[in-house]
Amino acid sequence: MSATGTGTPPPVTSAVPSSAEPARRVGTAEPAGRIDTAEPARRVVTAEPARRIDTVEEAAELLADGAVAALPGWVERCVEEACERAGVAAADLSAAAHAAGLQCVAETGPPLRELLATDVDEQQTTPLSVLRSAVRFPTQVLADGGVPAPARDDFDASRFPDDPYGLTPASFADIDPDLGPISITWGAAKAFEVLQRRRGDSAEPARRGDSAEPARRGDTAEPARRMDPAGGQR
Repeated sequence: MSATGTGTPPPVTSAVPSSAEPARRVGTAEPAGRIDTAEPARRVVTAEPARRIDTVEEAAELLADGAVAALPGWVERCVEEACERAGVAAADLSAAAHAAGLQCVAETGPPLRELLATDVDEQQTTPLSVLRSAVRFPTQVLADGGVPAPARDDFDASRFPDDPYGLTPASFADIDPDLGPISITWGAAKAFEVLQRRRGDSAEPARRGDSAEPARRGDTAEPARRMDPAGGQR
């Protein structure tokens, strides 16, 4: 019997719903992807104001706090690395290195903070010089532990005679990598402060009007009013 007879014809499936369905799935899933990828950016933005430095005093305090916090780990790391170079078990000196790190903070922290709290025009040395003097703490641990010192060239031996193991930090980053950017910030803030003070000193004569005095007397305009022998104006 033909399908057009008395029986009910089979349902006709429309192609529209099936073609539209993928579009709905893609459209509803897309916003979730955008939210997930944006989340890290929001965390970075909200943390940024805490790192703002406006004055040299703030930068100095940040540098002092960071350096003092890094000193114990730096002392222990110096001992470990020197032992490795000498082929000595660093574990045998770990307790002594830990104690030396605490002593380093107690003796090096106060003069470092005092220096950084001093007015920039009154500072007689640098923070890095103060930190370099702390090399005596890991050096003592290594010497007491019988760790042999490496061979040194004449330049290093003459420049750092109290550092037989070559532990003197060349920069703040050698003490802790995080101190590198902080020290740069402090150095820039100090330089800006000094420059502003020097500019203020050099501008003082101009404010008093001393440099403008010759122009008010009219000395520079005098040659223009002279006449030549023929009666003409020069």
